[in-house]
Amino acid sequence: MWTLIESPVGPLRLVEQDGAITAIEFSPFRDGTGRPLGERADDAPLLVEAARQLREYFARERTEFDLPLAPVGSAWQRSVWAQLVAIGYGETASYGEIAARLGKTNAASRAVGTANGANPIPIVIPCHRVIGANGTLTGYAGGLDRKQLLLSLEQAALF
Repeated sequence: MWTLIESPVGPLRLVEQDGAITAIEFSPFRDGTGRPLGERADDAPLLVEAARQLREYFARERTEFDLPLAPVGSAWQRSVWAQLVAIGYGETASYGEIAARLGKTNAASRAVGTANGANPIPIVIPCHRVIGANGTLTGYAGGLDRKQLLLSLEQAALF
């Protein structure tokens, strides 16, 4: 099941399967991603709740999400995504810092970046909070403009 919501970063498609959020997609949406979409279900309780929490986030009223998530990925990807959730609202971490948290050397930064880019549930699993070692914004599947907007939204809410 899926629904669409409007947001400051453009339309978002929220996807649920078996009682968990499996994807949040930025527009333009790419069908044929391998993720089952099913029927549009704007009134499905979990999708309604996910939309509510995202709206609260964009209104700077929510700093953490409380949703059942089921991102599909390898064990490595899921371990990276678990570290992303540990990055606090309005905070950032480098790819190397994430690698170190996973007990890897800085050489694993590229693998962290690849896993970060494959995150199927952006915003809720906050891959936008990962930056380059020198503090610069680096790649983001949703585009650097969206990444900057999300980081600015969070940092402005803290002050």
